[in-house]
Amino acid sequence: MSTNRRDFLKYGAFAAIGLSLPFRGKSAFSGVFAGSAAKPGFGIQLWTVKEDLTANAKNTLQQLSKDGYGIIESFEGPKGMFWGWKNTEFKKYMDDLNMQIVSSHCDNTKDFERKAAEAAEIGMKYLICPYKGPQKSIDDFKRFADQFNASGEICKKNGIRFAYHNHDYSFKPVDGEVPQTVMMKNTDPKLVDFEMDIYWVVAAGEDPKAWFTNHPGRFKLCHVKDLARTAKGHESVQLGKGTIDFASILKVGDSKGLKYHIVEQEAFTGTNPLDSAKADAEYMRMHQF
Repeated sequence: MSTNRRDFLKYGAFAAIGLSLPFRGKSAFSGVFAGSAAKPGFGIQLWTVKEDLTANAKNTLQQLSKDGYGIIESFEGPKGMFWGWKNTEFKKYMDDLNMQIVSSHCDNTKDFERKAAEAAEIGMKYLICPYKGPQKSIDDFKRFADQFNASGEICKKNGIRFAYHNHDYSFKPVDGEVPQTVMMKNTDPKLVDFEMDIYWVVAAGEDPKAWFTNHPGRFKLCHVKDLARTAKGHESVQLGKGTIDFASILKVGDSKGLKYHIVEQEAFTGTNPLDSAKADAEYMRMHQF
């Protein structure tokens, strides 16, 4: 499975999604992973189980709740961030599962006022730009920063926050400057936060702890995604089966303002996405992340 999000907003298979009446039961883990005042519990980016959601979104979300995921981060496909439901209907289903949709990846250049209003209406905390892609000029990243500030203004008006999610390309110098640094310097901390995808920081040869330390308070969410070295370079694997030391990284991140630990996996050699999601939840629970 490709880790590339270039086709993120045109993943056509999701057009077939249909949801029926909500599940009325409660998660076997109800309340256990609500977390302390400092942490709301670990979550999962729904991209991890996108094929299962396509086949049966209702049952897939129910299974994630049983696995112990207290929060979810959605993404925007052809049916929107709420999988064909209205935002309030989706929230009701989350309530039935004792889960909370905290954030969603989405296209912040199209109809963003509506998206922000709908997210705020159901208590979401963040809307996140997931991908911009490599650029030829550092000026392109400066323009992105301006765009992010504008999106942050819209989110602030609605009482929520805006963030940008990195890939490896933003750590590769362009015109002698590092795009990630440029975007962070040119965005207003009162308007724009960042979601650190730990996998992509490591893939870029960077130290996540250094980025947390050098930019305190800017990274409010992170993707907990493990990396294994392969003959072709690297691959996303189940948590604990790769090379990333999450214990030390998340400890530093938490001390520098990190609020949300969100599991994501994008490749599934020898297993399937739902089984991997369950194993990843067990890893998070075991290590109390």
